[in-house]
Amino acid sequence: MQPSDGEWLDQDAGPVVRPYALIGGLTRPSGQRLDLLDMVRAARRAAQDPPQLSPEQAALLQRCQMPAPIAELAADLDLPVGVIRILVCDLGERGLVTIHRAPPAAFGDLKILQDVVDGLRRL
Repeated sequence: MQPSDGEWLDQDAGPVVRPYALIGGLTRPSGQRLDLLDMVRAARRAAQDPPQLSPEQAALLQRCQMPAPIAELAADLDLPVGVIRILVCDLGERGLVTIHRAPPAAFGDLKILQDVVDGLRRL
């Protein structure tokens, strides 16, 4: 049974596609977990020899001509962060983007942590 066009179109939202369909059913990135602040940039190779990409991958690659954090990519492309993480990992494995990890937050100073706790208690 073929779905009618009405099943794939929402009058207000436009075409309806589930996020897992955009990423081939994957639920997790294949590499390390990406942080929201990790910066992504298109590799030079991507511009010289564009491979076969899904529309979402192509849009992501186009948006990454200048470095952008994962969170900003999700907002700009109007896709869930989980989808962006998987797309970025896939493009990274193919050598089409470089991922610059955000430095981990340094919470080694106990004085700062104590000040935060004290401030929260005052609320």
